[in-house]
This record gives sequence, C-alpha cells and structure tokens, in this order.
Amino acid sequence: MQNIIEITNLADPALAPYVRLTEAQLKNRLHPEDGLFIAESPVVIGYALDAGWEPASFLMERRHVAGKAAALLARCPGVPVYAADAAVLEKLTGFPLTRGVLCAMKRKPLPAPEDACRGARRVAVLEGIVDATNVGAIFRSAAALGVDAVLLTPTTCDALNRRAVRVSMGAVFQVPWARIGESAADWPEAGLTRLRAMGFSTCALALTDDALPIDDPALARQERLALVLGSEGDGLAPATVARCDFTARIPMAHGVDSLNVAAAGAVAFWVLARR
Repeated sequence: MQNIIEITNLADPALAPYVRLTEAQLKNRLHPEDGLFIAESPVVIGYALDAGWEPASFLMERRHVAGKAAALLARCPGVPVYAADAAVLEKLTGFPLTRGVLCAMKRKPLPAPEDACRGARRVAVLEGIVDATNVGAIFRSAAALGVDAVLLTPTTCDALNRRAVRVSMGAVFQVPWARIGESAADWPEAGLTRLRAMGFSTCALALTDDALPIDDPALARQERLALVLGSEGDGLAPATVARCDFTARIPMAHGVDSLNVAAAGAVAFWVLARR
C-alpha cells in the first residue's frame, strides 16, 4: 500500500535529505550505515531499484503519484511518499523540480575492487577527479562504450553525489564500481600493485613525449587493461604515470593540447573497450 504524506510543514525533518543536508551529511561518515543519496527522475530511480538499492522516501509533485511515478511506487509499497503541488515544492527547494520525482535512497557497503572487477577485461580508474559532472559523464560513457567496471581512487568525488548520479543518467547503477583504497597512502603504489595482482596491465592517459597513440595495437592486445584517467587540472600525478605499464595519448589537431577528462575517457573507451 502506498504511504502518501501531504507536505504541510516545510520544516519537517523528514524532508531534510532533499533540501537541507549537504553531500557530506547525506553520506554520514560517522555512521555510514545511515547514509543516503538522492536519485532524480523515474528512469534513474528505476535503474537504482533494479540494482538493488533501497528507497528511504520519495518527494514528488502530487500529480505524479498516479502518473509517471505510479510504476515506481508499486515496486516500493510502504515507502513514505511526500507530495505537494509544484508551487509548494518550488518554495521548499528553491527551484522547480523539472524532473518531478526525487528519491532518497539508502547507501550500502561498496564491493571490494576485486569483486567489482571480477570477469572484467577493461576498467577505468579515476584519479583525483573532483568534479561530479565529470564523474557522472565518465560513468555514462563507460556504460555506453563497454567498460566493465570503474574504480575510484581515495581523492575522487563520490559516485553517488547527486549531480554525478544525475549526469550519469543512472549509469552509476549499471556499471560495477568500487573505491581502490580509503586514504591517500593507498594510491598510487599500493593501488597499482593491487590492479596487477588482479591481472591487469595499466595504461596512464597522459601527455608525455613517449606516450603511445591510443589506438596502438599493443594496448588493444592486452587481455585485461586498466585505463587510468587523471584530475581536471593537472592530470595524472607523475608518480602514477611512472608506475603504469603503458602511457597513451589521444592525437590532437589544430594545436589543441588535450580534451576534458570526460571527453578523453569517452574516446579511450571507444577505442579500447568497445566489443
């Protein structure tokens, strides 16, 4: 049975995950078992449910209860559904809910990298990528272009950041992913050693004089290959590049030196991960 709750008090603590809690507060580092994240739109929420993530509550325009959210709610009997007219919700959030349906979902423990990468031939490793838009875009490209798993280094943005989930269009729920290390000391040396123990060759995407072109046959021949992408500003750390088995770059024209990391990842995935 649906548990529809009419919003009458904009200060209701139950609405805090949607409008008052920061990303850090949603993650709840002190009590990760109580952590939440926000998924937006019926499509994205549906992917999350398909992947086994558990809803804590919904927030939506009243008209969507029997409309475009009806199928979702049928899958989640008893989950609180906070509903109101669009004008009330806009006052609550400070912006129009263009996607109409939000869901606060419960976090769950992430798999170990070895479990996320089991059976994988091509994985992407994101080093120090802090922009949630880039992380979401990389996940979407990974899902579309055949990357089997994504690993996040300790300094990379949370893949369940609200913007990352939105930009990925739910791909964070379709591609297996994990953290490869919890502290700065776990990367790059320990993390790259861990990847090799899993049977992966490692390829740094970096602008070095000796870098191979991304379509070099030596890269395509690798049975298991981890593509390591670096931060938005400085790219990969020199220590990471030095420890990788290969370095590759995307040939450029018109004097352009590089692509945005999300665009570079898409090109590399197309060349090296497509079936």
